[in-house]
Amino acid sequence: MAAILCENCSGQYHYTQLNQPLEMSCMLLLIMLGKVFLDFFMLQVKQKNVKVSFMGYFCVSLALVDFTLLMSIFFIFYFEDFALWGVRFTKYHICLFTQIISLTYGILHYPVYLAAGLDYYMTIAQTSTFPKRGQRLLYVFAVVVIWISGFFCILKVPAIYEELEIQNHFSPYQCPLYASVQNYSVSCAMLLLVGMALLACRREVLTMLLSVRVASFASHPVLMFSYVSNNNGTCFKWQLLTRLLICFLGTWAPFVLLQITILFVGARIPAYVEMNVPWLYFINSFLIAVAYWCRCHDVELTEEVWSTDPFVSWKFCFMPFNNENTEPADKPGTVIVIC
Repeated sequence: MAAILCENCSGQYHYTQLNQPLEMSCMLLLIMLGKVFLDFFMLQVKQKNVKVSFMGYFCVSLALVDFTLLMSIFFIFYFEDFALWGVRFTKYHICLFTQIISLTYGILHYPVYLAAGLDYYMTIAQTSTFPKRGQRLLYVFAVVVIWISGFFCILKVPAIYEELEIQNHFSPYQCPLYASVQNYSVSCAMLLLVGMALLACRREVLTMLLSVRVASFASHPVLMFSYVSNNNGTCFKWQLLTRLLICFLGTWAPFVLLQITILFVGARIPAYVEMNVPWLYFINSFLIAVAYWCRCHDVELTEEVWSTDPFVSWKFCFMPFNNENTEPADKPGTVIVIC
């Protein structure tokens, strides 16, 4: 039986079908188990001494929602048919819950990225004078509002809710999994911006890459780049763009290549998979780099400003690196930067 699509979706979601309820349930359980492990692994390995941010709180909330979905799928899969608080749960609820989560995740990309971008643009250039407790409460409130709004939009739209009910009632052996167009458009836009920036700074990037050296700093191997220091207006922003690109791609190049591959082959990843903590931290670093570049002349050179990104160190994009244990730059009049 073919899956029924709501008329009001307007092509916002694409879907694939999974046959056989047992195989579908097992696959969803295994996928969510891997995703939850990856979410909590990223939260564990990230740097701990970073400033609080909206994106940080949203990543934690996403990991908790994923864990809740995993537990729900596990209990339904294990007990198969049971009643809880007067509600009967069967295996078709595994697909129903996953569809609701997928639809909700699919409409949250724009508001989450917009909120995170505004947060960094307003706070990244200076040390915050806002009380940290009040700032945390504000972030928690914003995260809760976004989640409630997302679930409300999905569950209270009659066409979508009725379509899910009819579909799962008459097609218990099929489970359409939706892929968000929002995330697809964000991937295209981000790759386009990175590509344009690389094209504009291709000479500077090539020069810096040719000057790369491997050195030891604080018992860790680091990459050192030589560049001519220039703090005058447009030239400074142009050099800064090159350093930001190298720092960003030096950390997230595998993700960039993965996005290029996905777009090239036209793969449609289900929305409940494509919104994950590693992806959000990838977007987070991109938003931080954009905020640094837009407000580079307002950045205060303090340690609190540098402790913004859990995975990328942006400090030496603004400050030359000076260390007595390192060799001088190859050419006079140059300084060394670590990315």
